[in-house]
Amino acid sequence: MGVVVRQTIKGTIMNYIGVLVGFITTFFIVTKYLTPEEVGLTRVLVDASILLSSLAQLGTSTSAMRYYPYFKDEKEKDHGFFGWSVIISFVGFIVFTALFFVFKTPIENYFSQNSELFVDYIYFVIPMAFFMMYLLVFETNSNLLMRIVVPKFIREVGIRIMTLIVYLLYAFDVINLDGMVVSLCLTYGIATLLNVIYLFTLKKISFKIQPSYISKWLRKDFIFYTLFLIISSLASNLVPVLNTFFVSGKLGLAIAGINTIAVYIANMVEIPYRSLAAISRPQISQSMKDNNVMEVNALTQNVSLHQFMASSFIFFLIWINIDLLYTLIPNGNVYDEAKLVVFILAIVKIINTSLNVGATVLSYSKYYYYSLLFTIILTVSTIIMNIKLIPIWGIEGAAIASLISYLIYYTFLLTFVNWRVKVTPFSLKEFYTLLIIVSLFVIDWLLQTYISGYITSLFRILIIGQILDSVLRTSLLAILGIVTIYKLRISKQVNDIIDKFLSLLKLTKN
Repeated sequence: MGVVVRQTIKGTIMNYIGVLVGFITTFFIVTKYLTPEEVGLTRVLVDASILLSSLAQLGTSTSAMRYYPYFKDEKEKDHGFFGWSVIISFVGFIVFTALFFVFKTPIENYFSQNSELFVDYIYFVIPMAFFMMYLLVFETNSNLLMRIVVPKFIREVGIRIMTLIVYLLYAFDVINLDGMVVSLCLTYGIATLLNVIYLFTLKKISFKIQPSYISKWLRKDFIFYTLFLIISSLASNLVPVLNTFFVSGKLGLAIAGINTIAVYIANMVEIPYRSLAAISRPQISQSMKDNNVMEVNALTQNVSLHQFMASSFIFFLIWINIDLLYTLIPNGNVYDEAKLVVFILAIVKIINTSLNVGATVLSYSKYYYYSLLFTIILTVSTIIMNIKLIPIWGIEGAAIASLISYLIYYTFLLTFVNWRVKVTPFSLKEFYTLLIIVSLFVIDWLLQTYISGYITSLFRILIIGQILDSVLRTSLLAILGIVTIYKLRISKQVNDIIDKFLSLLKLTKN
């Protein structure tokens, strides 16, 4: 257990270092040295590669977790399990790359009118997807061996640092646009190579497969499970990239680039999600196994409350400083037309991070196969909404399409979970938290209306006034929000953390 805890803590640190590097790259390098069209190009290339690589894996990253215990044997180097994961993924890559070429012409026709630059570089999706696929396959194998830190460092930090270097080389004319695209592909290639080298240093894997070791039952169960994963993966991996494809195809790469920055800002809302979700899943899984519905319901509401509290609070801090943020980033006047997109997508992130625990409960229940139905509902809703709303409202329409789609998805999913599993993520404490956040927004509006103008006018240089105003308002409202949550005892866990912090302050003073 100590290894798990140490690896988890180190992995979380890697996540936050990666976020910092990504923040610097996106807001101060990309926006300064790349045109919106070039930003859109890189986003579409990456998203298309993610989609192809996700499908080509044939669910390897998920099925590996399920079937590894059947192969686990250190003396026999896991009976060639690593070799199987490499071969199965390669077969999937051949199949889906062939499908890529089959549908290449209609894909090019779709993007040619408004995103011709992507068509010029469409073939780079194949090598990038190949490297992404094996990057995840090798990382999954490392995770199975209880080694997550190095692969996570490579993916979260290494790739971002290499990407930053590529953008800087392009910014200072060391490489041209062709060189930048090639270098971005090589970035994932280097990361993949580093991952496989690390795996071999563990001296626990082998490319040698043992077909005779696989029983008839195991083969049959794997094929059925893999088919389920392929269909599920098609739907679940399509949803996150649909907006990128619709916006770039209908509105052009320049608008897609502007939308990319907005999406990145909105994604900051879900930073706590990975850690909180990772901690809760084993507990929910165990309670479901024990058929302890009351415990599952309590855990679900507790997780949902803290996800909502964390994500909505981050959203509040981002939104009250959104004008300053766009003022500080290079060419902010170009990208700030997507300000409303940030607001809408941040709400989508809050909904998703707060309610996704319902999907977790369903996946660990005996009704897990219904998750495919709800994912298909989400996918179809997203496609229909994008087709209907983008022509009317542009990138705001794409954001609204995501909001409506997720509201439909969670309405069906949570109704089913409540009906069949007797579990709901909603609680009265969540409503109190919502009231606190809304109240903070009202107070912020009053401060900006009656006070902020005076602070700004004290300084001749506007940006200094904006920064001081932002620091004062953010500090005041953050403290007010934390104190209110503490005094109302909405969360025992949050109160315990604050109490420990206050105790440390008292010890320091003494």
